[in-house]
Amino acid sequence: MDFRRGRKREDPEINLIPFIDVLLVVLIFLMVSTTYSKFTELQITLPTADADKVAEKPFEINVTVDAKGNYTVNGTPVSFHGVAGLADDLRAAARSGPNGQPVKDPVIIVNADQFAMHQMVINVLEAARMAGYDKLTFAAQTGGKK
Repeated sequence: MDFRRGRKREDPEINLIPFIDVLLVVLIFLMVSTTYSKFTELQITLPTADADKVAEKPFEINVTVDAKGNYTVNGTPVSFHGVAGLADDLRAAARSGPNGQPVKDPVIIVNADQFAMHQMVINVLEAARMAGYDKLTFAAQTGGKK
């Protein structure tokens, strides 16, 4: 039995005002409770050196590693057959130092491509160690824009 025969049925309505009130309270809570921390910089004073400049520039061996796995020693492409072979190439580059004179302790400069695999650079480090060269540095770009 339907007693509401003549009455039209109303659609239910969702009241959004309490929902908005709750969201505003949550927003105010988050704004008040959030801490805005400022990152502090480490204040350091670098030491100064009063030493004279080096009169003689050390002999450098430039080793280049590209993203494809190719190695060059002083601009000459070398084939990589292992770390021992690369160490022999470094020794050969030191034997043909400035004016053809052999160099005892050259500086190895590693120029690695940014997409070169990490293992390729480790191969150069290991080859320098095997060749007995302990002065090693890495070349980098400064202020480059992409």
